[in-house]
Amino acid sequence: MFRRLGLGFLIPAALLLAGGALAQPAVPPEQPLPESTADHAEFDELDGPFASGPEVTKACLACHTEAGEQFMHSIHWTWRFEHPGTGQVIGKRNIINSFCGSIVANEPRCTSCHAGYGWEDEASFDFTDQTAMDCLVCHDTTATYVKAPAGAGRPVLDEPVTHHGKTLEPVDLAHVAQNVGATSAETCGSCHFYGGGGDNVKHGDLSSALVDPPVALDVHMAADGADLGCTDCHVGSAHRWAGSRYAVEARDPVGTGLPGERRDVATCESCHGLRPHPEPTVTHLELNDHVARVACQTCHVPAFARGGHATKMYWDWSEAGRLNDEGEPYVETDADGRAVYKTKLGAFRWEKDVVPTYRWFDGQVRYTLVDDEIDPEGVVPINRFDGAASDPASRIWPFKAMGATQPFDSWNQNLVYNQLFDPGSDAAFWETFDFDRSIRAAMAEANADFSGEYDFVETVMWWPITHMVPPATQSVTCEECHARDGRMADIAGVYIPGRDGDRRVDLVGYLAVGAALAGVGLHAAGRWISARRRAS
Repeated sequence: MFRRLGLGFLIPAALLLAGGALAQPAVPPEQPLPESTADHAEFDELDGPFASGPEVTKACLACHTEAGEQFMHSIHWTWRFEHPGTGQVIGKRNIINSFCGSIVANEPRCTSCHAGYGWEDEASFDFTDQTAMDCLVCHDTTATYVKAPAGAGRPVLDEPVTHHGKTLEPVDLAHVAQNVGATSAETCGSCHFYGGGGDNVKHGDLSSALVDPPVALDVHMAADGADLGCTDCHVGSAHRWAGSRYAVEARDPVGTGLPGERRDVATCESCHGLRPHPEPTVTHLELNDHVARVACQTCHVPAFARGGHATKMYWDWSEAGRLNDEGEPYVETDADGRAVYKTKLGAFRWEKDVVPTYRWFDGQVRYTLVDDEIDPEGVVPINRFDGAASDPASRIWPFKAMGATQPFDSWNQNLVYNQLFDPGSDAAFWETFDFDRSIRAAMAEANADFSGEYDFVETVMWWPITHMVPPATQSVTCEECHARDGRMADIAGVYIPGRDGDRRVDLVGYLAVGAALAGVGLHAAGRWISARRRAS
């Protein structure tokens, strides 16, 4: 066959096998290919001027014809999730958290992080209107796109806005639209870093320190580390992303995908495999055995709220409403300038470099909804999960345990909503704060039953810790867990050497070790005596 084709076939074929030299010229290293296949600055449709966000979205959808339909089914748009394991339907309106309570009656403020425009209240917001979707909040590359603090997701336009002492300048929508690109830590973090009302308030392991972190803070996201972005782990397609705190992949028994491919899951195993410690040492073999029962994060995230940004660990709503000596609302700050008391919000406790709380976790999370009956005699779980040493799907995970003292209906025995952001003009009330009026307003807007009687109850909300991974040399040491009062002190159902002990078992062990040492000694003595006899 080759003789019929001639030698002319062999030369280009060899070149193609060597790298396609004839088919595609190599790009010089000093001329990197652009990430996008289009320069949006060249599109006349994006020249503007634009008077609103929906006008920009309409222009985007003219080319990205399927993006609207895709995004309409994303949790970033619906703020609604049906748990495949528990069947529980979770929405931002029906769950209560340990921070600002709920978005109910506070929607213009809370929905400033919604990836859409104009969610003033759920009843009037049109979730089928694709032009209400906000393309720019996720795809801005200029770092100039900002949303109004209580603008229901709308960007700052026309006039500057002052928020927490910082001036937010009006957005040039045409400039941002002409410079859109891939998502980044900055765009993802513009919402996820600031949940709960401030930098690192909510999650504990997500803060602005991750925008450009040193290797010591996060070995994955550091530019001189793996240099990964959020979507390198939270992979996905059609505007739907892997990884969710509502349904956590607590244990991944599959590992990596096919060679050169990532699985659409946000787990450590999907990159590092099921035996992530490659060196054939006794220590690494033992650590690989730990993978079956211990989450990677348990060893590789020794603390959260690192990088200089503290996180809120406790919020006491029962303290709200106090006035200073002049009878006025006031704010009290700590040495770092963080508010530890506000008349409107109560008292807070902040912490840095926090050692996580460890629990067995199977990934199945259930949330306490506003109509769920609670037991006010104990600590009420805002969310709860199962997990046990006897369950092969469970692993030991690290958590931020967010504590709070929150209002509840003392007659109906359920948690309640409270209103924090006044849509009207009664500014004096919203500064001094009145729980009775706040709860009545919020429960009425939600059309929920309120007896008119309330009290306060202790709560806890669990946040799985998975970010801020330092280099392996800074991981948790064996001694920190295998100790009587170590990190694993509260882990039940499993024997942990160094932590657990039984005198009878210990005695047997000591006798066995002693017998072994005696045997080694006798053997050595016998060899020495034998050698002396041969020498003589």
